[in-house]
Amino acid sequence: MPSDATAALPGPAPAQQRLVGDLVVWLLVLAELLTFGILFASFAVTRVRERALFAAGQATLDLSSGAINTVLLVSASWCVARSVHAVRADQSRTGARWLLGALTSGCGFLVLKTVEYVHKWNEGINVAENSFYLLYVMLTGFHFLHAAVGCILFAVLWRPTRHGAYGPGNCHALETGAVFWHMVDLLWMLLFPLVYVLR
Repeated sequence: MPSDATAALPGPAPAQQRLVGDLVVWLLVLAELLTFGILFASFAVTRVRERALFAAGQATLDLSSGAINTVLLVSASWCVARSVHAVRADQSRTGARWLLGALTSGCGFLVLKTVEYVHKWNEGINVAENSFYLLYVMLTGFHFLHAAVGCILFAVLWRPTRHGAYGPGNCHALETGAVFWHMVDLLWMLLFPLVYVLR
């Protein structure tokens, strides 16, 4: 039977909960979600007021391109999550390979979206044409910029990840990049059905 002294010894301390990623990025995420929320609401309200115009505008959008972009963004999110998991398991080179996969998928999204913009431009469509194309470019263009920033973060993080700068006790920067990209992915999951699918 344990003595009183042994019984009085404290047990192992519970694992301390911590916020994954940088607090500043989480505040940025909240601000960006609010901004996009306003844009989404503007799109929805204007569509109710101009149903025929928005139906005609949405009919010109390429659903298959939007679906492929969805797959690319989700793939990038999965890859960056696997990268963080690998680095936490002290497998830096594996983590770097997954990060490269995320960068490739993200760049694929940017290329495909650029092709879509160029196609619309060649058709003579611009933001001054009507309210649908104004809101379409505002929403997708703003999201495009966020995806570009996410790809830059992947590129910046790749080299130190490959060289073992991050590990089980130090992958804060990598987690921060993952948080930012998951926001980009989440925004597209709301944007794609709203702009491309719902009529």
